[in-house]
Amino acid sequence: MVPIALRIGCRPTKIRQIAQALSQRGDTVWVDILASGNEISAVFFLDNPESRNNLLLRDLPATEAVESWTVHTLLRVFPTAFRWTAGLLTAHEYAELVPVHPATEPAAYRAHSLDMALTDELVADGRASYVELADRVGTTPLTVRRRLEAMLDAQILRLATEVDLALLGAQAEALLWIAMPPATLNPVAEQLSGHPLVRFCAATTGPANLLVAVATADLDALYTFLTDTAGPLESARSIDITPLLASVKRTGLIRH
Repeated sequence: MVPIALRIGCRPTKIRQIAQALSQRGDTVWVDILASGNEISAVFFLDNPESRNNLLLRDLPATEAVESWTVHTLLRVFPTAFRWTAGLLTAHEYAELVPVHPATEPAAYRAHSLDMALTDELVADGRASYVELADRVGTTPLTVRRRLEAMLDAQILRLATEVDLALLGAQAEALLWIAMPPATLNPVAEQLSGHPLVRFCAATTGPANLLVAVATADLDALYTFLTDTAGPLESARSIDITPLLASVKRTGLIRH
């Protein structure tokens, strides 16, 4: 697996068509149109280096409306950012959603021949029941439950619920592309990934080596995050802030 984030410069008149085409690819996870109106941010999980090379050396150059792109390989994703709440939940409400006995360390994992097939079926239909999954992969519901529990305990699988953030009251989203010395990258990423306004955080290659996605209630809350949390980072050499104009694909799901 080769995970990369791309910033793709496009002709403004063709940006929606390019974003839609990217969203149709099975290897894109996120596709967002940035507020500049001529740039797309996309996260890819590519099968292998050859797939990456085909994308960068063949597919993008052959697309006439694509004018430029910057490649950021995702070196490490910090999963604590999955605790995002946008500051919209009280401490009691958040506690109600947290597992009573969260696992501190992933359980040992031994791969099974059914695991990849089950994963593919869940990607296609995350609401499928044990009975439906068992019928599709040719086994029993009990076996399906045991395999899924094993993958969840080992953190091979992670569950994510994708909703329209505006329905939750989050009206302002932005990507922060932060450049800093490698020696300070890990502690800063750990600090930011635990912030309730951060919904994604990853160390990357490229001109910016930390990618942070922020979702806040409004522009005032975004400004406060920038001045009170991101701004005081002494090791940050630069922070490029790109608000999101529209989301076309999130967590592998196409937005309509």
